[in-house]
Amino acid sequence: MTATVSFRIDTPAGSREVSAVHERHGSGEPVVLLHGIGHHLQAWEPVTGILAAERDVVAVDLPGFGASPALPDGVPYDLPTVARTLGRLCEMLGLDRPHVVGNSLGGLLALELGRQGLARTVTALSPAGFWSEGERRYAFGTLRAMRQAALAMPLPVVERAARTAAGRAALTSTIYARPGRRPAAAVVAETLALRECTGFEPTLAAGRDALFTHDVPDVPVTVAWGSRDRILLRRQGVRAKQVIPKARLIRLPGCGHVPMNDDPALVARVILDATR
Repeated sequence: MTATVSFRIDTPAGSREVSAVHERHGSGEPVVLLHGIGHHLQAWEPVTGILAAERDVVAVDLPGFGASPALPDGVPYDLPTVARTLGRLCEMLGLDRPHVVGNSLGGLLALELGRQGLARTVTALSPAGFWSEGERRYAFGTLRAMRQAALAMPLPVVERAARTAAGRAALTSTIYARPGRRPAAAVVAETLALRECTGFEPTLAAGRDALFTHDVPDVPVTVAWGSRDRILLRRQGVRAKQVIPKARLIRLPGCGHVPMNDDPALVARVILDATR
């Protein structure tokens, strides 16, 4: 079920109202799912059903992405602010220290929630924030090129391309190792999500200085990296392990930057194991 929650957060400019869209499925221990930049909560659809058989699954559209409105004017998209916003969202949903799972930007946010003691466990799939400066520039350049391509294509062109495996590969092979597996409707929807998201540029601007440099000593952390990630290179997982020495580092064979589509069974198993 999709729902919108509105609440207030404290900002340097005072208290501001924020709204966030989420979907909730299943029952059991709560698991919050956070997508990456330019994506939306539907990125988790390949694994949601598997997880919901054992968990209370809450998939969130981050502020300024998917169906969630942008943050109010003057409120930054930096890591502390967005993490604080997600913490308040969890409070509003009655989630006391849920398990938090994130991909890319969502993985960085999951780790920050863990660092703040707001997560029971953290599972980070190809998390941002462990790059060198050169790797960051490469990733941001790739993301901007994807965004520009999405902005340039009329909807009928996107819909035609999504009907064929070759077209789905052209649209999504940067993030998926197996783009042919993605349904045509999902490819169209996520191309529109990338085109229409209001949080893209402010998030990239805030991300220029985003590095995760803190250990998370009191929360179990799992970091998983696709062997075919073309945006955040898998050697960044080794850096994550150096920063968080007790983290469990897992390789996802044959998976790209958004691994949920490439191998749903493997990713779901990693999440369920990490949240036990």
